[in-house]
Amino acid sequence: MIELDKATAVTVAAALVMPITVPVPREYARHFDAESPSTYDERVAFTGPYMVRNDADGKLVGRDPGQSIEIVRNPNWDPETDYRPAYLDEITIEEGNDDLTVASRRTLQGQALMCCDSGQPPISVLRQAITRNEDQLGRISSGGTRWIALNTTKAPFDNLNVRKAVIAAFDREALLLTRGGREVGPIAQHYIPPGVPGFEESGGEKGFAELDWMRNPKGDPELARRYMLAARDEGVPVTDDGRYAGGEKLLTIATNADPGLQTATVAQGQLKAMGFELNFRKVPQDTLYTRFCNVPGSDYVICPNVGWFRDFTDPQSVLEPTFKGAAIKPQGNVNYSLIDEPEIDDAMTTASVIPAGPERSKAWAEINEMVVAQAPGIPYSWDDSFQLASKDVHGVMNGYTTTWDLAYSFLK
Repeated sequence: MIELDKATAVTVAAALVMPITVPVPREYARHFDAESPSTYDERVAFTGPYMVRNDADGKLVGRDPGQSIEIVRNPNWDPETDYRPAYLDEITIEEGNDDLTVASRRTLQGQALMCCDSGQPPISVLRQAITRNEDQLGRISSGGTRWIALNTTKAPFDNLNVRKAVIAAFDREALLLTRGGREVGPIAQHYIPPGVPGFEESGGEKGFAELDWMRNPKGDPELARRYMLAARDEGVPVTDDGRYAGGEKLLTIATNADPGLQTATVAQGQLKAMGFELNFRKVPQDTLYTRFCNVPGSDYVICPNVGWFRDFTDPQSVLEPTFKGAAIKPQGNVNYSLIDEPEIDDAMTTASVIPAGPERSKAWAEINEMVVAQAPGIPYSWDDSFQLASKDVHGVMNGYTTTWDLAYSFLK
């Protein structure tokens, strides 16, 4: 039994049905958890149709970290008590496929292969699959938003009018094109993605009409100029034609691989056209997060390759980690813009205990509007999640994990 001291059952229940949440017998796990660190991951209790291959003593031997995971049938699983068909007998997960172009093409041309759980197929391969290999393509709403984060604690983006000007000026169509264009999904107009409660209450794909800097995804140079001149009245160095005149180089941390690198490069060009000079650094994706964009003390100013995908289908799981000031932490931080507005935090605290239903959705949509009004970044994509399979595979997508569902997929 779980006893709560606050009315937060909505999020607790949602967390308990996440794929990473598995109940196990306390008397079994306690012995391994008593060690420091816990050795439970070496002798996992599997409750579903599959398990990582074990030896006779129950120790996992089918996992080679970073290389492969061998999955076999769980002999203790009873198909009569489970709704999942579990057609496959064995599954081998190959890890370490850093070149998604190679992995994607190998999947399309090979046999008994599925790709790519850890990332989207590259744009060139995805476009080919959409037009020529549609029967080998899995597609489902990703439940996430991509944006370019502006650090609101660093000049010149500590000025709200500068942030509004940048969003107003940006050609977000060009940003979306780096992810595949309108074929892969709509341009993001706010931070609650399609399929999550509060999306329609936030204006759906159109967003909040009264926020004029969000209206034109192709960019509105004149509106951007007006916001920049308003920032000049507040002491920001701006030329008469609305260009930033500060001169300092703004630390910008971009991924070194496409499509993220393409997105960052397009963003760099648009920022430069507005007068911003960048210290543009390209790093591996994991370094981008662990050393920079997840670390407020790293002094980044712009993170052009961030986003957030819902942990469960509730707007709190989307907005609270990314825009609540109380959620900011020195490591592993995902409030990339470092927004810290007491009014937003209070509204989130209040909304978190509202039961699931229209009132909750409306409350989080209002918070969504408060966040967009702070102009913390440049949202540009609500792209779908895509996966590839070989011709002899009948793949089934999982609406929760947005990847292939191995318990339903099968060989033709």
